[in-house]
Amino acid sequence: MWLLLFDWFWWCDPLPLHKPLPDSRFTLLSRFVPVEVVNRSDVPEEVLHGLVGVNAAQHRRIVSIPRVPTDVALRIRRVQTITIVWMSAEAAVSLFAAWRARSPGLLAFGGDSAIELASAVVVLWRFQATAAEEHAERRAARIAGVLLLVLAACVVATSVMALLGFSEPQPTILGLAILVAAAVVMPSLAKEKRRLSSATGSAALRADAVQSALCAYLSMIALMGLAINAIWHASWADPIAALAVLPLIIWEGREAMRGRVCGCC
Repeated sequence: MWLLLFDWFWWCDPLPLHKPLPDSRFTLLSRFVPVEVVNRSDVPEEVLHGLVGVNAAQHRRIVSIPRVPTDVALRIRRVQTITIVWMSAEAAVSLFAAWRARSPGLLAFGGDSAIELASAVVVLWRFQATAAEEHAERRAARIAGVLLLVLAACVVATSVMALLGFSEPQPTILGLAILVAAAVVMPSLAKEKRRLSSATGSAALRADAVQSALCAYLSMIALMGLAINAIWHASWADPIAALAVLPLIIWEGREAMRGRVCGCC
C-alpha cells in the first residue's frame, strides 16, 4: 500500500525545479519494474520521449531506464568478451588464410567475421553504458550494413575472377581448421546470447545472437567448398561456396541498413 502511494506521489508530484534532485543512482520500484534514475542530460532526446513519464519530460531533469540485474549484466559482459576475443582471432586467421590461398570463400567468411566483431563490441558497450544510446547503436548498425554490402561486392568480384580462371584458389589447412572451429564455437555462443536476450528483453543482444548463428551457417557452407577443393582439387568449389553465402551476407546487410541488426530482430 505504501509502495503504491509512493509510486503515485513520485510521478504526480510536479517536482519544482527548486527541489533537490534525487541521487543519480537512486533505485526504486516504480510500476512494479526496477528502474534506475539518472541525470536527464545523459539521455538523448529521442530516447527520452520513449522511456520517461510526463513529469520527467516536462522538467527535463530525470529519466528512468530499465535496470538489468547485476548477475545477468555480468554474464552478458562475459559472453560478449569471449565473443570479441574469438571473433578477433577468427577474422584475422580467416582473412590471412584467404590471402594466402586466394580463397573467395574464406574472404567472405573472414570479412563477415570482422563486421560481426564490431557488432559484438557495440553490444558490450551498450551493457557497460549508464545511459541509453539507441541512436549511436543504430548508427553503428547502418555502418555495418554498408560494410557488409561492400564485402558482398568484393566476394562477387573475386569469385567471378576465380571462375574465369584469373586466379585459382588453393587448398588451405589453416582455413579448414578455422572453419571447423567456428562451426563448433559459434552455435554455443548464439545459444547463450539468445538465453540472455530473453532474460533482459534486449533487442541488441537478440540481434547479435542471430549474427552468431549466421556465422555458424557461413562457416559450414564455406567449409564444404574448401573441403571439396582440398579432396578432389576442384578449384571451382571455393568460389561457388562463396557465392552461396552471398544471400546471407546481403540479407544481413539490408537488415543493418534498416537499423534492425542492433535495434530489433
